[in-house]
Amino acid sequence: MIKVRELARLVGGKIEGDAEREVRSVASLESATPDDLAFVSAKNALERVVSSRAGCILIPEGTFLPGHTVIAVAHPKLAFIKAAKAILPALPPLAGIHPTALISSEARLAPGVSVGPYAVVERGASIGEGTELAAGVFIGEEVQIGERCVLYPHVAVYRGARLGNHVVLHAGVVIGSDGFGYVLAEGRQHKFPQLGGVIIEDDVEIGSNTTVDRGSLGVTTIGAGSKIDNLVQIAHNVHIGRHSIIAAQTGISGGTEIGDYVVIGGQAGIGEHARIESRVLVGGQAGILPGKVIREGSIVWGTPARPFAEFRKLYAHLSGLPELARQVKKLSKKKSKGQYP
Repeated sequence: MIKVRELARLVGGKIEGDAEREVRSVASLESATPDDLAFVSAKNALERVVSSRAGCILIPEGTFLPGHTVIAVAHPKLAFIKAAKAILPALPPLAGIHPTALISSEARLAPGVSVGPYAVVERGASIGEGTELAAGVFIGEEVQIGERCVLYPHVAVYRGARLGNHVVLHAGVVIGSDGFGYVLAEGRQHKFPQLGGVIIEDDVEIGSNTTVDRGSLGVTTIGAGSKIDNLVQIAHNVHIGRHSIIAAQTGISGGTEIGDYVVIGGQAGIGEHARIESRVLVGGQAGILPGKVIREGSIVWGTPARPFAEFRKLYAHLSGLPELARQVKKLSKKKSKGQYP
């Protein structure tokens, strides 16, 4: 429970209404009760607030809502994130090792580490203070994990991988599996050595059942603050920069380089050794050809990926093909009847 005036101080906003009102939880505008905090992020969406029962609403600066208790802020959605953490703080993990966990005597666990049922930590592994390993997590030899990380059930981190601080890996994530590298010779496929590593920097979050392969001879890296959705494939020797976003079902082939603040839509496919420079937006289901370079700040869509303005024109022409086909068919019939020379 927290008072509106305390929330306003926390998020740096200006109050209109009852500063002493108490807020107990958070909710959407539509489902909020008088005990809840809600937000509206755009001025053109303020009509949604009229019927809301929320006890307090975060609104954009320069807007007014008579009859409601509001806090005006520069960025309502960001303010909501900060407020939610204060109103509903996360429960700290219960430190300690479950009796069914298998921990090597040569592993190093810092104070406050939590290890759940049937988890495995092999020799030489190092786990930082306050990190939580849920049920069934596997930590291989010589793995290094920083402080305050959360690994959800059935995460597997293979030998030698390195995770920074505040990393979150959701259920079923696999870090450091072998890359998909083979050489066809003598009538069969020969597996290329997969001897490299994986480095995941601070504040990275990776969604359920995503795979990050180790480098073949080098290192696969994910930069600080990047967020990876569920069911993403990140191949060997891929380098992803800082604070990038990659949506579900994207496949990134080996040797690809992705810059900082890149956004990649769902189901995108990226060929090997492509280079996507910083602040690029790749549309959903786009296909980037092997070796292709997407320059900084570009917006690309389609397969093969092309500038968005070009993609829109092409798509408009494609949408007109059925009508064009009908006209061609009509003209063909007239010609067959001798109506045209």
